[in-house]
Amino acid sequence: MATSIFLSHPFSPLLSKKHHKIPSPKQTIAIAYHSTNKPTTKTPFLPFPTSFFPFPSNPRKEFWPISVGRTQTDEKDEILVVGEDSAEFELSKQKISSWVYFTGILGVVLYVLNVVWIDNSTGFGKSFIDSVSSISDSPEIVMLSLTLIFAIVHSGLASLRDKGEELIGERAFRVLFAGVSLPLAVSTIVYFINHRYDGAQLWQLNGIAGIHELVWISNFISFFFLYPSTFNLLEVAAVDKPKMHLWETGIMRITRHPQLVGQVIWCLAHTLWIGNSVAVAASVGLIGHHLFGAWNGDRRLAIRYGEAFEVVKNRTSIIPFAAILDGRQKLPEDYYKEFIRLPYLSITALTLGAYFLHPVMQAASYRLHW
Repeated sequence: MATSIFLSHPFSPLLSKKHHKIPSPKQTIAIAYHSTNKPTTKTPFLPFPTSFFPFPSNPRKEFWPISVGRTQTDEKDEILVVGEDSAEFELSKQKISSWVYFTGILGVVLYVLNVVWIDNSTGFGKSFIDSVSSISDSPEIVMLSLTLIFAIVHSGLASLRDKGEELIGERAFRVLFAGVSLPLAVSTIVYFINHRYDGAQLWQLNGIAGIHELVWISNFISFFFLYPSTFNLLEVAAVDKPKMHLWETGIMRITRHPQLVGQVIWCLAHTLWIGNSVAVAASVGLIGHHLFGAWNGDRRLAIRYGEAFEVVKNRTSIIPFAAILDGRQKLPEDYYKEFIRLPYLSITALTLGAYFLHPVMQAASYRLHW
C-alpha cells in the first residue's frame, strides 16, 4: 500500500479549566471540538502526551483533526473526516528539486531493471520464467504459479514493513520492497501478454456487438480504483520518507479497498474478452491476492492507527457504495471535487495513452520470448 500523514494542525488555545488528555496516536479517533464564542487565535498544539483539548460548556461543535489528516465540517451533519485527503496535490507545496530527484531515480531504476532482469542477454528474467515454466507444461499452472510467487513476496514484505522499517529505515525498506516486487510483477505481466491465448477456449464473445465497448469502459474505470498511496510518487520513489496512510476521502468513500475492486473489474473485463483458461487462472490468482491484501491492509492499519482506523472502517465498506447506501457514509455536496484533481487527470491521460500504445507494448513483450 502504494505514501504521507499530515500531522500538524492549529487549534484554539485552552478556553476552559475542564481538560481532556489526548490519547496516544494509536488510540486517538482524532475528534475534538471547541467553542467559537471566544477569539479564534490559533496556536500549534503541544507534543504528545502533554497536549489537552478544552471542552467548554454548551459549545457550538466545530471539529479539528488531531493526528491523521484534515477536517471537513458540515454544519448540518457535523461530519468529521479523521483520515487523510486522498489524491490531494498542491502545486505550491511541490519542490522542483524533489521532482528532479524523482526523475533521476526513475531513470536509474528503469536502467537497472532492464539490465538485471528484462534484457535476455544480461538479466535473470528469462531464467526465472524458464524455471517456473519447468513446473508444468500447462500455461494455466505457470500463470497461477507466477501470480502466487508475486503475491507471497509482495504481501509478505508488506506484512514485515513495520519491523523492516525499524531495522533499516523507511527509505531503505521501500527500495528493498520495490526492488524485489517490481521484477516479479514485470515477469507476471509479460507472461500473461505472451500466453493469454494459449489456454483452452471457454467462450467467444468478442464478436458480439457492444462487448468491445463494455470491456474498454470497464478497463478504463478500473484504473480510477487505484489505492491513493499510488499517487504519492515521491514516497513511492523514496524521495520523501514513505509513510503508511489512513485515507478516507475520494475513492475511499466508495470502497475502503479500491485496489481490490479495480482488480476485480479489470480481471472480469479481460476474462470476458479473452474467454479462455489462462485468463481465468490469472484472474483467480490476482483476485485472491487482493482479497488477502484487503484483509492484511485492514489488520496493519488497525495496528498502526487503532481507534482512528475503527472510525474509518465503520463508515466505509469493501463492497462499492455499500456504506453510502446504508447511510454510514455521508457524501458532501461537493464530493465530485475530490476527483477533479491532478492525479486523476493524469490517470485519465495515461490510461488513454496506454490504450493507443497497446500494439507497441505487446510487440515489446513478444520480443522477450518469455
